[in-house]
Formats: sequence, structure tokens, C-alpha cells
Amino acid sequence: MSRPDRLAGQVAVVTGGAGGLGAASARLLSEEGASVVVVDLDGDRAAEVAVSLPGPAIGIAADVSSEADVAGYVAAAVERFGRLDLHHLNAGVPGSFAALPDLSLADFDRVLAVNVSGVFLGLREAFRCYQAQGTTGNIVITASIGSLQGSADLLAYQTSKHAVLGLLHGAAVYGGPLGVRVNAVAPGIVPTELFAANATASGGRDDMATRAATTPLRRAGRPDEIATAVAFLLSDEATYITGAVLSADGGASVVSTVRPSGGAGAWDAAAHDRAFYGEERLR
Repeated sequence: MSRPDRLAGQVAVVTGGAGGLGAASARLLSEEGASVVVVDLDGDRAAEVAVSLPGPAIGIAADVSSEADVAGYVAAAVERFGRLDLHHLNAGVPGSFAALPDLSLADFDRVLAVNVSGVFLGLREAFRCYQAQGTTGNIVITASIGSLQGSADLLAYQTSKHAVLGLLHGAAVYGGPLGVRVNAVAPGIVPTELFAANATASGGRDDMATRAATTPLRRAGRPDEIATAVAFLLSDEATYITGAVLSADGGASVVSTVRPSGGAGAWDAAAHDRAFYGEERLR
């Protein structure tokens, strides 16, 4: 449930704001009183989300991996609303499902450009903005369960989400003495359009409900549940929290898979390996 006055008078930017998690975040921040700047590579969809929000909002087309575009969306926000207080650096791409030997450098670099350089540029511009305004502010980065654990698929995505935690820690240490808090939310399985291009692939969108059924809560999450975590970290209810990673994953990241309660032995490893690698790649 939203709290209409919790973010009243503040201005928030949400990158990747036209997508599932970003749009949910933008809506909740708006419901809680913030003026919202919806940023997305798809400017038309960003504008549609902005128009649908209950409070003041604008949509801006921007590539978060571009220095000029990042500076531009911050400048546009300040021009429209006079200041910028809150940043949800959420934009990201999943990249290829290709196995390690087949993953192209171009795909790997593109994922890191958006998911890592995009966060770096967003952090840097946020701190520059706060300095120019003479204000403090709060920042939340969208990390992932992939920031905390390993898998052999989605290698570029996983690498990028590990790297994001390095940016988080450095920015939190830098920002603390300045009164700027920087935190991250780490979603688990939340069905959105992020994986739509690989919907039918193993680990893609269409088997999310099945995979999420193995978490302690036995279900997938919803975008609004992630937005709730973001709004909390951005709000003054989290005034002594910085550098933290708040997992919103149904408990998936705490499961020990080698214990009976964590499903140890519940699946056939040989069958899994044949399905994942193919017979020709196994000895």
C-alpha cells in the first residue's frame, strides 16, 4: 500500500521506466508524492507511462550508456521540476543466453555498457547534480539475484550485476559523508518483458513460474513488490541504511541446495547436464 505523503515535494528519476520494474517504481513513487522523470530508450513508452501517473511526470528518451544522454535527462528533470532528489537506476538488458564458448564479445560489451556503464554514469551525474544544487539525495540501483549467486547461463548479465555491487559500495562510501545514501534492491524471479526476446528458452520468461516455485515463498514476485522495496530505500524510513543490498527474491538467495530442505537430490544431475550442455559437449 502506498503512502501518499512519504515522498511529497521530492523529484525522482527512474531509468528503464517504461519496463515492468521501472514502470511499477515510477507509479509507486508518484503515488507517494514525488514528481517523476521516466527515462527509457523507448521515448514513446516513457511518455505513455508518465501520462498515466497520478502526479506530475515527464517522459524522456535516453540511452543510459551515453554520457550525453545521461547528462541530458538530468538537465531536463532539473529544467522541468527545478531540482532532482531521488534516483532509481534501473535500466538494464539481459543479453544473450549463449553458452560461454559461443558468447560474442559484442553482446558481452553491450550488456556491460548498459548495465554497468549506465549505472556508473547515472551515479556520477546524480552526485554532480547534488553538488550543483547544494543538496543531498538518495539513490537505489537495481541489482539482481545474479549479483549474489552464480550460473552458467546469462553470463554477461550476471557479470554486469556483480559489477554493479562494486559501484554500489564505492558510491555509498563516497556519498555517506555528503549525506547521500546509495543502496540496491536485488530482485529474484519477477516476470516482466525483460526476457521477452528469449521467452521460450530455458531460463527465459515462460518458465519463470516453474523456477520460482522452488523458492521458499513458492512463487514469482510482482513488479509492485520490488517497487515497494525501492520506495522504502529512497524514503526517510531508511535514514541509517546505505551500501545495503535488499534481496526481494522470495528467499531464493538464502537456500542451501545441498540440504534436504533446499531440494538436495530432487533432480537428476546427469539429465540436467545433458539438457543444458548437450551430449556432444559432455565426456
